Amino acid sequence: MVRVGDEVSNRQVIFRDYVIGSPKGSDMYLTTGTIKLKVPEGSNAVLVKNLYLSCDPLMQFFMRKSEGPNGYLYYTPGSAIFLRCSKSVGFRTSRI
Repeated sequence: MVRVGDEVSNRQVIFRDYVIGSPKGSDMYLTTGTIKLKVPEGSNAVLVKNLYLSCDPLMQFFMRKSEGPNGYLYYTPGSAIFLRCSKSVGFRTSRI
């Protein structure tokens, strides 16, 4: 049984580069690292375990490279994508 502070295996699906059009399997690779089951003391953070991976078609917008004065950067190819969860009702799927 794992406990707070334990280090566990952490699988990640990583994009090789910015995506043009719909993402394909060849645009991604699977890697395994480790993560410590602990959040910073005094923070409001919550560490969750993903049960499903879903690529919504809208995510294509966030996987493109944008340039210019109104450019945005949601992720860096070769790095994990970290997202904040919405507090909207019906936004998440979970099992407790």
